[in-house]
Amino acid sequence: MKFAVLVFPGSNCDIDCYKAVEEALGEPVDYVWHTATDLSAYDCILVPGGFSYGDYLRCGAISRFAPVMAEVAKAAEEGKYVLGICNGFQILTEAGLLPGTLRRNMSLKFRCHDTVLRVENNANPFTSLYAPGEEITIPIAHGEGNYYCDEETLVRLRQKNQIIFRYVNNPNGSVDDIAGISNERGNVVGMMPHPERAVNALLGSTDGKKMFTSILKAWRDRHESASVR
Repeated sequence: MKFAVLVFPGSNCDIDCYKAVEEALGEPVDYVWHTATDLSAYDCILVPGGFSYGDYLRCGAISRFAPVMAEVAKAAEEGKYVLGICNGFQILTEAGLLPGTLRRNMSLKFRCHDTVLRVENNANPFTSLYAPGEEITIPIAHGEGNYYCDEETLVRLRQKNQIIFRYVNNPNGSVDDIAGISNERGNVVGMMPHPERAVNALLGSTDGKKMFTSILKAWRDRHESASVR
């Protein structure tokens, strides 16, 4: 399985994502610049956190128009796995690959600390190795992590089991305590907490490692199934 870690001007978590794939999986991984126009070689695209384009205008609003995002949309349509973390989540909502938007934290302060998440949906390629309802410790680092959507969208997210994680103690005011969601198909996930910063006990938690191993398992299961046909 081959991973791409996108790099935008201002990204600062791309190295964390790259190292997490190396450490948790030992699978091939490349940095891919925002001007790239071909992601066909990759099975999973990681859209990392940071401050792409300095978060000018609105978080993710400029990156959404980068050439590589057309390829991310194409990969998502093909059923490949796409994970947006923090600013990456913001970019995916701006690009229309996930519903809703991210607003300023209710406190109007930047929040940077560990937080406890509850796994709401483990019937997803990114979470299958977690137990349903499992509580995991994952760090956050954001000023605009307050997830918002209208009531109609929220009802649809609940009905279609697209809420992947909820905060146990909501740190930013997100509607319905939402920390991460998926698209209807389940192959695109966005979350504000940073699982790539929780793959080594030296960092305080290994609870993020199962996200990466879940992706690898889903990919292997899919390819083993395809080879049997």
